[in-house]
Amino acid sequence: MTDFKQLAELYRSELLQNVVPFWLNHSLDTSAGGYFTCLDRDGSVYDTDKFVWLQGREVWMFAKLYNTVEPRPEWLQAALHGADFLSRHGHDGNLNWYFALDRQGRPLVEPYNIFSFTFATIAFGQLSIALQSAGNRDLAQEYATIAKRTFDIVLSRRANPKGKWSKASPGARQMKTFDLPMILCNVALEIEQLLDAQFLEQSIRECLHEVMDVFYRPEIGLIVESVGTDGQLIDSFEGRKLNPGHAIEAMWFVMDLGRRLNRPDLIQKAVEVTIQEVEFGWDKEYGGIFYFMDRLGRPRVELEWDQKLWWVHIEALISLIKGYQLTGDTRCREWFLRLHDYTWQHFRDPDYPEWFGYLNRQGQVLLPLKGGKWKGCFHVPRGLLNVWKILQSLPCED
Repeated sequence: MTDFKQLAELYRSELLQNVVPFWLNHSLDTSAGGYFTCLDRDGSVYDTDKFVWLQGREVWMFAKLYNTVEPRPEWLQAALHGADFLSRHGHDGNLNWYFALDRQGRPLVEPYNIFSFTFATIAFGQLSIALQSAGNRDLAQEYATIAKRTFDIVLSRRANPKGKWSKASPGARQMKTFDLPMILCNVALEIEQLLDAQFLEQSIRECLHEVMDVFYRPEIGLIVESVGTDGQLIDSFEGRKLNPGHAIEAMWFVMDLGRRLNRPDLIQKAVEVTIQEVEFGWDKEYGGIFYFMDRLGRPRVELEWDQKLWWVHIEALISLIKGYQLTGDTRCREWFLRLHDYTWQHFRDPDYPEWFGYLNRQGQVLLPLKGGKWKGCFHVPRGLLNVWKILQSLPCED
């Protein structure tokens, strides 16, 4: 028997008593503004550079908590703290969002990374909702405008996301990658209230087509990370790369879209892809999901290919329990419980708040950090929030 209510309380308490207080207590830079994300195991700051997509993610997270859990003033203030820093320093004046800043907000790395833009979009979009409900309509409108204009820039760069900062040689092999259409499936719903209904529907259709018809390959039953611009598979390191975590994360975005569009067929397809990806990516010797794999079984070029990463497992937990919630597929339930045991045993730090991010293949901690250049206040709290809410909705089993 599975007591979903007891599991829901486990996720709720971990989120509200452990993870969120860690970021509130340690990440806010009260002197220069914005957030520290390079936090050691105990929350001490080990580097003061600020990465724009992590700044945006943290703004979004505190605003999301305010909007969906309860309107705690400290959460709204924490979101405003980061948004003020981002609006003043995060872009070049034309909403081209830098990748990295120094502590004071001076740019370090140019706006080459499109995900600085996508996370700025959802940050200011979510915060505009919070401000509207808090009665600050002027600032809500200002931030909504930033979100909408940034989203327009993202869409304009879809064909060439890195723009003039691309390292590809002119005339080189032309490829497109899964990451942008995948994240746009989520971004479109995040700022739904800011978009024209017809434009939203068109954006959703285009994203779904790319994810489910171009990058999902029925001939192998998996999602690939890159294809040629003509949609064909390419036999190269990039063309053979699989990232099970990316694919699985995308499937809960697709499930949400399936629910939004009243398309049970789309939800069921996303569940099937989730199960295929988890089964393929699962390390049968040591447990956990591999970071990178090769669709032809050849060696990977990435040295970290066999590591076990926090976000991969947390996103898989969301997709699996959401799949069970929406379809009742017992494979989702069984995999969720198996992955829950692995994730809580290996990633949760028993001595300090927040979770580890990087394990070796055997499941041992590689880096004790709680935040850095890539890990911030996002996947762990977002995952805990989503799983808690879904578990809370499930009936107790006999």
